[in-house]
Amino acid sequence: MVSVAYMDPGNFSSSIASAQFQYKLLFSLVVSNIMAGFLQVLAGKLGICTGEDLATNCRRHLPPWLNYIIYTFAEISVIATDVAEIIGTAIAFNIIFGISLMSGVFLTVIDVLFVIMAYRPNGPMIFLRLFEAFVSLLVLGTVICFAIELANVSETTDWSDVARGFLPSKEIFTDIKGIYLSAALLGSNLMPHSLYLGSGVVQARMKAYDIKRGHYVPQENNQKTGVFWFKKTAQDNETDDEISEQILEEQATYKPSMEAINETMTYTVTELVVSLIFVALFVNAAILIVAGSALSEPLDDDGDFALETADLFTLHHLLSSHLSKAAGSVFAFALLCSGLCGGTVVTIAGQLIMEGHAKVSIPPGLKRILTRFVAIIPCIIVVSIGGREGLSKVLNASQVVLSFMLPFVSAPLIYFTSNKHIMKVQIYTESTQESSSSEVGDIELEDFSSLLKKPKPISFENKHKIMLTENGSFRDMSNKKWVAYLGWFTWTIISFLNFWLLFSMAMGKDVPM
Repeated sequence: MVSVAYMDPGNFSSSIASAQFQYKLLFSLVVSNIMAGFLQVLAGKLGICTGEDLATNCRRHLPPWLNYIIYTFAEISVIATDVAEIIGTAIAFNIIFGISLMSGVFLTVIDVLFVIMAYRPNGPMIFLRLFEAFVSLLVLGTVICFAIELANVSETTDWSDVARGFLPSKEIFTDIKGIYLSAALLGSNLMPHSLYLGSGVVQARMKAYDIKRGHYVPQENNQKTGVFWFKKTAQDNETDDEISEQILEEQATYKPSMEAINETMTYTVTELVVSLIFVALFVNAAILIVAGSALSEPLDDDGDFALETADLFTLHHLLSSHLSKAAGSVFAFALLCSGLCGGTVVTIAGQLIMEGHAKVSIPPGLKRILTRFVAIIPCIIVVSIGGREGLSKVLNASQVVLSFMLPFVSAPLIYFTSNKHIMKVQIYTESTQESSSSEVGDIELEDFSSLLKKPKPISFENKHKIMLTENGSFRDMSNKKWVAYLGWFTWTIISFLNFWLLFSMAMGKDVPM
């Protein structure tokens, strides 16, 4: 599910817009994917070791005022992401069915019901697996399509220039458009909501592992979350607020076993490497190479030969004219499903953000409706005023907004994963399992340090230290020093890029928006 965030309409649009530098921004694309992979692994590690997502950790370990500031930025990132999904879906509707862009924007409201009904993470596993299989087939089709397109443009492509594009170029740093597009690539490849998602989706896998092996017995709970309301049995008199509190408390009682942590960590890292390096990077690089090769001739669909106006419509034209009409149709269908699936990811992440930061639980359908209506308003205004060109500009601008949000979301992630008190994991044994089931669920991770009395570190084969105390054993899963330094170095690069861009805009420089 996390991989969908790296191949949504925003990624397509940013890669196409970067083609005005031909292949030079391939370097920025690779760097952004490396940063995305690194921070995504940290997000998964946080969720795996603490048993809680990034938003919940912010609420537990940060001052309330700082928690709500980060919460505000996180909600802005959700809306910006949803804007990209709306635009991509509307363009797909326009290409496939020939309907107007305005009608396509309004039709994106309907997809809310379809997506919510199709994706049921708490329902039967067979339906979840079928949904994930459908997304995987879509991604595979996109990969095959661009692999064929790369082969078709290979004769007109100077592959030595492509190879040089993976190396740093002065044009990237001296041209304000290069910096802007690099920020857009960073925002499209590492979305803030994907960090929340990456730290949240791992709990289900760990819990399933522990339940299967008898390490955890889920509590009986008759209160279930419906699509638009909380379901209650006839004898229940609880209010929705009480049910919401029960749901959040039940989620907080689960603490993963060390076996589940090791198993999930291996699976998560492998999954991220495959999805980001072998899939997302290939697709986004292929889009940029194909667009750079074809547009440099130049060719486009409106005859103005302007590289800076290249957009999703242009890429559809390239596929249809260079490969076949079927390839163009496949791309349009992939764009449609990308927007729909991306909306699903935003819904899940938005729910995690609201429940974690504000400790408020609302049905996913209501959350999705509210988010979609907030995001659809600027799209309607842009279509009315700017039409196709306006939508393309807003789509690219939404990726820059996401990039601006990254420093505020990634900073607590790096801090948490480098904190030894937060990243302490209790090693459960038969003697501690019974007591921990009634006590550990009520102890916050940051309070573990108060339980430790003269800990004695011993060597462990996986290089993590084990702390022996009267209350059991705890393993330190915090970042090594070099990982922490690398994390803050990555954060510095992201922050510098964003604040330099803001400074350039404030000085009145020509920043394309």
